Amino acid sequence: MRRRRKSCPVCELGVRVLDYKDERTLSRFTTERGKILPSRLSGMCARHQRQLSTAVKRARHLALLPYIRGYAR
Repeated sequence: MRRRRKSCPVCELGVRVLDYKDERTLSRFTTERGKILPSRLSGMCARHQRQLSTAVKRARHLALLPYIRGYAR
């Protein structure tokens, strides 16, 4: 049995470019531990998945998103 292909949630919103400063949108596509969700789980198209990974990495570098969530020193 084949599953119906998920539609890209970012394309549905009409967003052309994912911004690294939009923490709410980026955190929606990360796990509870802070990892980036794969496109087969998130349903993103290849273009937006590439933009997502770049935006999350930039946000992590600027300390807008944590590298690892729930990590206490």
